[in-house]
Amino acid sequence: MGPAGAGKTTFCSALIQHLRMNKRSCFYINLDPAAEDFVYEPDLDIKDLITLEDVMEEIGLGPNGGLIHCFEFLLENLDFLDEAIDPLTEEYLIIIDMPGQIELYTHIPVVPTIVKHLTRTGALNVNMCAAYLLEATSVIDRAKYFAGTLSAMSAMIMLEMPHLNILSKVDLLKGTISKKEMKRFIDPDTSLLEDDPADTEETLVSAQDTGLDPLNSGSLMAGGSFKRLNRAVAQLIDDFSMVQFHKLDAQDEDSVGAILSFIDDAIQYHEAQEPREPNDTNENVWEDANMS
Repeated sequence: MGPAGAGKTTFCSALIQHLRMNKRSCFYINLDPAAEDFVYEPDLDIKDLITLEDVMEEIGLGPNGGLIHCFEFLLENLDFLDEAIDPLTEEYLIIIDMPGQIELYTHIPVVPTIVKHLTRTGALNVNMCAAYLLEATSVIDRAKYFAGTLSAMSAMIMLEMPHLNILSKVDLLKGTISKKEMKRFIDPDTSLLEDDPADTEETLVSAQDTGLDPLNSGSLMAGGSFKRLNRAVAQLIDDFSMVQFHKLDAQDEDSVGAILSFIDDAIQYHEAQEPREPNDTNENVWEDANMS
């Protein structure tokens, strides 16, 4: 999950590649009715049930309203998911690629309803973990970083499930922010605003005091009210103390593997696996040797 452009589909592709290299089974589900380009073709695609393009043409809805309609239609046809997921064994890691409309996770109870249907409280008894991606370049703009963090926290509260927050595309920050500075953004707190490069005495003066046009976006972003809002948001996040980020470089196998290990722990993947007898392991090694 996460906002548009956070690298969700890229992460899914990197995860699938990593799983295949380590001979692990996975089942890839696309629930973005507007997605078109995939590195790996989904095993189950919501576009086989409904597409955003059809909804916009036939019902006359915009992109946002169309996405919500698609998910409401999915809620009425949950057997579409059930029939595909039910035959899967516990060895499969189910990867679900979601659209970038954050309202689906933070405001509207559509996705939480789907989650409840799929998890232990529902019919399929699937252990699930939410991975919320926020582009790492947002740390350059502290206001943008805290807004994204607030969305992640809102999704955590709405979904009520194991949750992993990820700063994606950290490779884009090389040469821009030091590793020491980057560590400060792993655990969000109000101290990040105390030394904000964009936060000077001049910007703390309200747009009204300086005679700037209050309707101008630049004036609003530089005004004291906007700074106080950022501090209030940061304090709220700090008070809840729920959000912690993990760094991800989707081009780095070790980075993808580290994220996968957190996911495995969250869904108790290894605990669900049936123990193998030593003879079974030896037979598998012997078969692999013969095949090669």
